[in-house]
Amino acid sequence: MEFFSLQSFFFFLLSIFLFIIFWDQNSSKKVKGVRTYPVLGILPEFIKNRHRFLDWSTEFLEKHPTNTITFRRPGKIQGVITANPINVEYMLKTNFENYPKGDRFIGLLEDFLGRGIFNSDGHLWKLQRKTASFEFNTKSLRNFVMENVQQEIRNRLLPFLRRAAKNSEIIDLQDILERFAFDNVCKVAFNEDPACLNAGELCNSGELSPEFAKAFEDATNLSAGRFMYALPYLWKIKKVFNLGSERRLRESITTVHEFATKIIRARKKENTRQDSDLLSRFISNEDNNSEEFLRDIVVSFILAGRDTTSSSLAWFFWLLASRPDIEKNILEELKSIRNNKAGENHQEHEWNKSSNETFSFEELRDMHYLHASISEALRLYPPVPVDTKACLEDDVMPDGTFVGKGWFVSYQAYAMGRMKSIWGENCRSFMPERWLENGVFRPENPFRFPVFHAGPRMCLGKEMAYIQMKSIAACVIERFEIEVEGKGHCPEQILSLTLRMKGGLPLKVKERSMKKED
Repeated sequence: MEFFSLQSFFFFLLSIFLFIIFWDQNSSKKVKGVRTYPVLGILPEFIKNRHRFLDWSTEFLEKHPTNTITFRRPGKIQGVITANPINVEYMLKTNFENYPKGDRFIGLLEDFLGRGIFNSDGHLWKLQRKTASFEFNTKSLRNFVMENVQQEIRNRLLPFLRRAAKNSEIIDLQDILERFAFDNVCKVAFNEDPACLNAGELCNSGELSPEFAKAFEDATNLSAGRFMYALPYLWKIKKVFNLGSERRLRESITTVHEFATKIIRARKKENTRQDSDLLSRFISNEDNNSEEFLRDIVVSFILAGRDTTSSSLAWFFWLLASRPDIEKNILEELKSIRNNKAGENHQEHEWNKSSNETFSFEELRDMHYLHASISEALRLYPPVPVDTKACLEDDVMPDGTFVGKGWFVSYQAYAMGRMKSIWGENCRSFMPERWLENGVFRPENPFRFPVFHAGPRMCLGKEMAYIQMKSIAACVIERFEIEVEGKGHCPEQILSLTLRMKGGLPLKVKERSMKKED
């Protein structure tokens, strides 16, 4: 009780101070699009806008001539936010060594992610990157991912959607996609099937219980919440006293780590080596296979595999719901690919055969328009909309912005997708054609489109992410019509470690007529 009284008194004093600052209009000024205040810096504006942080930051970055701003907040927080491709290239590639993750970023996520590949620097990061890079470049892993995606689509996703269509149910597609991705990444990461998506019940009681999936989601959201505190050390106080969100976070992390450790121990006891999943591959590397190291690897890859692709596809389907012209183009591309395959086999194309429910890797590669459409959705709604680094030594960005030692530097992929200086006057329009050249997909410069990061830390799972996203999108679009509830209304954003929709994506599905046209 004494702590709560002290906390209340502290916030009372802060409220008085904020009132004085707001009341004295002459004490504030706008500096390059952002109102700043004596002592408090941009804190009042941050508190006012943190519920819409991405759009707020896009607004002030757009106003600045170089799409870059410098700001400060109490707690010795000072840094740079940029949406300028030349600055992004400089920090992610040209002067990579001067911009690591940094102690602040690592400290905020260390309880959850430990020192896994996405939350480490220096030697530890290089060691993991080297091992992971070798494994991700193997054809056997790609084939394993492809096989698992196809099985999950045929045996769970399509039957689930058929049942929903038959019963005219309203389903939450974001939730369904998260369950799909969770099943898939668990099978790829450590060859365990949580069965969170099936045609009967949404989740069964397999080796990975529903508690694990729920705890993982809570740990992700609560860890991300640490970044949005107005007072940066408040979460540490709550952690010490095991209060509120920090207490829930500790409980969630305990559940996640216990399940990860249980699976690691069971796998280590097996006499036969299984090279098909990532965990077995890391265990076989005797130089770095401690239990804690493997746990951090497992948690990091689940995070990357579960949240990014599901978030991306949810926004893609929401965008597609208002663009029947784009949906029609995708359907035409899928029909052409199906007919080409039927022609090669010299047989009639039969839509109802289970062998035709999914697409091969070669067929996915031919889906240029679908690839462009998904990339366009990623441009507007990147799954990781903000990435932050730390500056080791004083520096000057290519656009002339000074960066001090110890400052943080963030690049905004979300804002970059809305910059006229990068994408032109139609930057906010959903236009897959901007990615095509003579009908063929044309990759964009990764520093203009840093959705999969860029430079030495470029996402290793990029190809596998596209395999999963294109497979799901193609199979769903080919067989179902989608009617989004509240069509035209943009869902409220949740800025967790990935960009999710608040309240999910409620919709109805209806089976298409699968008759072959003459």
